[in-house]
Amino acid sequence: MPPSYFIWAILSTAFCCLPFGIPAIVYAFKVDNLYYNELYEEAQEASNKAKMWSIIAAVTGFFGILLYIIFIAFLLAVTAGSASDGSY
Repeated sequence: MPPSYFIWAILSTAFCCLPFGIPAIVYAFKVDNLYYNELYEEAQEASNKAKMWSIIAAVTGFFGILLYIIFIAFLLAVTAGSASDGSY
């Protein structure tokens, strides 16, 4: 039986990127059902897609958080710069 990557799909959806995590969950859910219905190639394809969408969700979430941190650091730097010149 191919791996379903269900746990990875759930984690990447919950902690990283919801829109890309949902297809990961859908494909992960299909793997067992397809395998038990003796559709082995389709089960392997669903497994591969679940893995792909989990990775996409994790990478997207990572870069989204990174951009958010950079944005906050920029805002803090701008705010600190304007506060240090003595104007209100």
